[in-house]
Amino acid sequence: MRALLVTSVGVTCAAALILPLATPALAAPPPHTVSAGPPSLSPESPGAGPPAVRTAGLPAADSAGSTQSLPLEPLAAPSDRVAGAGAAAGQGLERRTARPFSLVGVVWDDAKAELHGTVQVRTRAAGSADWSDWQDVETHNAEHAADLGSDERSSGGVRGATAPLWVGDSDGVEVRVRPEPAGPRGRSATAPLPEGMRLELVDPGPDPATEPGPETAPEPARAAPAGRSAAAAAFAVNPAPPTTPVVLPEVLTAESEAASAVNAELAPLGATFIPALTKAQTEEAATIAAGAKPYIGPRPGIITRKGWGADERLRERQFAYTKTVKAAFVHHSATGNNYTCKQAPSVLRSIYRYHVQSSGWRDFGYNFAVDKCGNIYEGRAGGVTKAVLGAHTLGFNTNTMGIAVLGSYSSTNPPAAAVTAVSKLTAWKLGLFGRNPKGKVTLTSGGSNKYKAGAKVRMNVISGHRDGFATECPGARLYKKLGTARTTSAKLQGR
Repeated sequence: MRALLVTSVGVTCAAALILPLATPALAAPPPHTVSAGPPSLSPESPGAGPPAVRTAGLPAADSAGSTQSLPLEPLAAPSDRVAGAGAAAGQGLERRTARPFSLVGVVWDDAKAELHGTVQVRTRAAGSADWSDWQDVETHNAEHAADLGSDERSSGGVRGATAPLWVGDSDGVEVRVRPEPAGPRGRSATAPLPEGMRLELVDPGPDPATEPGPETAPEPARAAPAGRSAAAAAFAVNPAPPTTPVVLPEVLTAESEAASAVNAELAPLGATFIPALTKAQTEEAATIAAGAKPYIGPRPGIITRKGWGADERLRERQFAYTKTVKAAFVHHSATGNNYTCKQAPSVLRSIYRYHVQSSGWRDFGYNFAVDKCGNIYEGRAGGVTKAVLGAHTLGFNTNTMGIAVLGSYSSTNPPAAAVTAVSKLTAWKLGLFGRNPKGKVTLTSGGSNKYKAGAKVRMNVISGHRDGFATECPGARLYKKLGTARTTSAKLQGR
């Protein structure tokens, strides 16, 4: 495998930015640190109100967020199953109080082990006695990972994991994991559950404070029309990002400075937002392959990692790059649709912490994220114009980029604003590398459950995750919109 280009950046002035290139091995991801242990969590009886949270022995929550990691325990056999029929009881946790959290997931020791079964959780809204219904957690997540044999995958710190689920501000939880019974997929016996399963409760921490500056006021919330739910109304609310970069006044840490410096040609050091450009401005600023006609869409506004509050201390310090960007893979985050666009930065911080601390990845897995209001966010660190190596499409991370639309779109239509944002982002980023959004490209598989390692695969330049891996991602409803995204993206490029 070709060595990766890895860069470690430290600068004192954005104007004097120098990016030395080297090829050292990637360091192992941060250890699986947690900020709470199970002895301080109290089981509850069904129907009971919220007990007082036990704080004795609990470390204080990190102001930048925290993760509670709770080992799962054997569960009693389900009462609706006949004893002796080969049904296993499973593992989980009974109702209990926890320190506040907003996102949940289940991880286990061996990244190669698959969880053949179901994972369900229910949570209690913080400060209340209200428990949610049981919610399904998507057990597939192996396809969102670094390629087999890569430095990131072979670091020794990567764990198996479900998809994360956003549950909102909560302080109580119950979880049950049931193994898949004999019969499905030709199995003659119940599939064993992975060893070392733990429930991860992620607190994203508070939103970053920004210095008041010239910003576009958020669009006011509109009342839902008759017969329309409040959840549906949330799709109409789009808190617009600032129209010019907002620079935070505090002194940047070395990690934050490095993550910002790689975008120094686009926005000042410490900026929370990279402003949009017109098509003419974009063509003038872009570096296009020699002799190529500048088919490139206008640069969209992008909220930086600083803007959504990424804690740069969590990620691997170095940045990993590939040679080019040949294609874009579109995903859904599978975190559910119960978030508002104002909460999107919190969702991102939660996924980031889950990817790095819970799953053992070197950084946020996707190169970009898009919320349901169409806001675009910088994902994995390394520079939004660069060919940053992600961990989004197992087998096809090299020379591609991954875009995650926040939400679950298997049975829910993606908002038009989100699809449009994907079109704008791909028109610009693919244009930087001379790619036609309506074209085809040949990619070499690094190994997946759909294509063996080394296979040459012809794909759309804008593909869905399922095109490279046997998965439901990006959800049937979002996948159906990719044709629209390709056409719109190409038009934005002037094709």
